[in-house]
Amino acid sequence: MAAEILDHWVGGAVFTGESTRTAPVYNPAKGVVQKEVRLASAADVDHAVATAKAAFPAWSEASLAKRQTVLFAFREILNARKAELGAILTAEHGKVTSDALGEIARGLEVVEFACGIPHLVKGEYSENVSTGVDVYSVRQPLGVVGIISPFNFPAMVPMWFFPIAIAAGNTVVLKPSEKDPSAAIWMAEALQEAGLPDGVFNVVHGDKESVDAILDHADVASVSFVGSTPIAKYVYERGTAAGKRVQALGGAKNHMLVLPDADLDLVADSAVNAGFGSAGERCMAISVLVAVEPVADELVAKISERMSGLTVGDGTRGCDMGPLITREHRDKVAGYLDVAVTDGAELVVDGRGIEVDGDADGFWLGPTLVDKVPTTSAVYRDEIFGPVLSIVRVQSYEEGLELINSGRYGNGTAIFTNDGGAARRFQREVQVGMVGINVPIPVPVGYYSFGGWKDSLFGDTKAYGPDAIHFFTRQKAVTSRWLDPSHGGINLGFPQNG
Repeated sequence: MAAEILDHWVGGAVFTGESTRTAPVYNPAKGVVQKEVRLASAADVDHAVATAKAAFPAWSEASLAKRQTVLFAFREILNARKAELGAILTAEHGKVTSDALGEIARGLEVVEFACGIPHLVKGEYSENVSTGVDVYSVRQPLGVVGIISPFNFPAMVPMWFFPIAIAAGNTVVLKPSEKDPSAAIWMAEALQEAGLPDGVFNVVHGDKESVDAILDHADVASVSFVGSTPIAKYVYERGTAAGKRVQALGGAKNHMLVLPDADLDLVADSAVNAGFGSAGERCMAISVLVAVEPVADELVAKISERMSGLTVGDGTRGCDMGPLITREHRDKVAGYLDVAVTDGAELVVDGRGIEVDGDADGFWLGPTLVDKVPTTSAVYRDEIFGPVLSIVRVQSYEEGLELINSGRYGNGTAIFTNDGGAARRFQREVQVGMVGINVPIPVPVGYYSFGGWKDSLFGDTKAYGPDAIHFFTRQKAVTSRWLDPSHGGINLGFPQNG
């Protein structure tokens, strides 16, 4: 029997497109293809952009109250049917049910933030800046905006962008990951049910061909991207060369600095949660624990003990951790363990060949702990994007801080300590965009903005929160004078303040 084919969504309906290329969509817990997804051609992308462009005038003229009403309705649908969407995430990404629902909850925060759009796009007004002259500003939408989202959060990351983009009056073309594309179609249907006019939100599946088509398209005003650093840089450079606004969020190598006075039980719990949740496939995962001696040996023992109680398996079976997204990625991550041993690190817990609560053909790799990792090793330098937690031992706060600041990434970091002065010093001195104090994954709430520094973010604007209002709107300043009957006289000189 032929596999189900997942189509695009354009103009409020299923769209097949002209391209006959497809890609497999796996159930990573079973290791089997469950459907095929169409891969858009440049012509298919052009049709989606043209549809969004045609929908823009009416949607941009829709009242703030109308846009707000649609988002409130979408919020209610999403909240009522989150288990349905969560099951899609588990089936195609592999994350366990609780993690899938947590992803949706964090996306829902941004939807709720966007529901406040009437307040968020208010301009400013200055009366009588010159005699009889007033100046005010307004924020207006850009037009058609492109969103290119990754496989690791197929619901949350699109929701970082499209609720605010739509609320601000833009129309959207979303290109989700071809590895787990069904969540995007589910959200498109939910938005239609919420009353969003056809053509305002469109989904095109695809690979590099569709990405390049979005980046090059003259009618796409901006691009929002989340993915690896090399691709983020590519997206930023190609998109800006085409005259677009671009926010491209890249990779990470997040450190947790542990001072000797920290609560080591809290640290161990946090390291396990932050290192192995979502199988380590998240840009805010803690992948390096920097232990200021003399606490490393005790920490390794506590973390190892907690890891022994974790169950790995099918996300529908109440396990703690699911599979990795593809067999190729699983093998790549596992390959780093041989590199670690070759480079002189100590493999404390080996996640290869573990017993799992799932099919033997799933893309399994268990939680892995590597101690005494040299900072020259690729295991330390690279974004592994899997359930591998490295321990690096240092002798002082200063040495740990220097280690973090010397890295190429600056996405997230955390410090664990009971010393308020040390924590305050760390938050000021660390060169990272998001900082946790006794919080291992410091993802900001929906009314702040998400994004890192250095090679973790290309562009000047972060995701969601106040930055998103600026990104998805353009400011227009208006200088006005309404003449009264007493005016008169001709003056050909240059206008001056008076």
